[in-house]
Amino acid sequence: MAGLTCAQVLQQAGYEVVVLEKSRGVGGRLATRRSHGTRIDHGTCYLSPKAELFQNFITDLVQLGLVHVWTNCVHTLFPDGSLQPSSEQIPRYVAADGMSAIAKVLTPGLDIRFNQRVVGLATTSSQTWQLTVDDTTPDNTATASNLLEAQAVVVTVPAPQALDLLAPLEGTALSEQFIRQLQTVEFAPCIAVMAGYPADCLQKWQAAYADVKAIGSQQHPLAWIGLDSSKRRSASQPVFVIQSTADFAQPLLNATDLIPVGRSLLQAAADLLAPWLATPDWLQVHRWRYAFASSPLREKYLTANSLTPLVCAGDWCGGIRAESAMLSGLEAASYLNQKLKNQAIAPTQFWHAIASLK
Repeated sequence: MAGLTCAQVLQQAGYEVVVLEKSRGVGGRLATRRSHGTRIDHGTCYLSPKAELFQNFITDLVQLGLVHVWTNCVHTLFPDGSLQPSSEQIPRYVAADGMSAIAKVLTPGLDIRFNQRVVGLATTSSQTWQLTVDDTTPDNTATASNLLEAQAVVVTVPAPQALDLLAPLEGTALSEQFIRQLQTVEFAPCIAVMAGYPADCLQKWQAAYADVKAIGSQQHPLAWIGLDSSKRRSASQPVFVIQSTADFAQPLLNATDLIPVGRSLLQAAADLLAPWLATPDWLQVHRWRYAFASSPLREKYLTANSLTPLVCAGDWCGGIRAESAMLSGLEAASYLNQKLKNQAIAPTQFWHAIASLK
């Protein structure tokens, strides 16, 4: 969200922008997987806008039919298996076509190059950045390398990955203070399991839990349980997404086989909620090394204050949410425009740039 938002605003301000994406699709943690004839959100589960600008963005997507209210209530699961509805009744928004559809709204007109991993960065004598970019396969194997040159660079990957790329420039192109700021940002991991069940299990769930769709857990190793199929326009079978706590995920991040890990999470949910959750028709497991920032920056972006402009942005700048990512991308775009043209982009221009995508 940060990178796409920043790219759109800068492109509409007149810059030539290239987006380098190491994956084969956009979205980041607004992640949607296609499997077994459906779409499954295994990253960000929903959006609940706080700031006016992000609320306007979501409202426009609702009017376009891309986003709808999924539920107004997230229940809390306690160690004894009881569920307590949240006292805060606020709309949680989702996309029927998957959360990645929200990110795709920001892509029209952009030059996005997929399966491209930036593996090196250096300054040139003409005060530009030279990027070394690997073409990669889906398993991240490099197949070829090429060079790109840019007036400015925006880095919107999680801070630990940004640090891997930028730390070699400490003391030359980048200051020690900038690198130290990056090092203060820490991320927590998560294991997500996606599981599909026989059609009659939906009736069993509704009989036991009525309209419960979203559960935040206080019981380790469970952090989240969501009836993901309830987001879709039509679903042939119930699909659940279960996400782990960071403490559970941390020692398992390098496991070669995640299926037993997924089964243990399903068993934990089954022990508390419904025995049949332990025996799905199918399951898939995904590891998130950087699920959310456990110690984000207060600032909405991080600038290197270097002779050749470089700025970091993301949901770890000024918050930990998708909304934080969008606002970070907007602020990063304004900073770069001011740096390059000595002219800030006003907040109203931010919204006009996004609104024009309709």
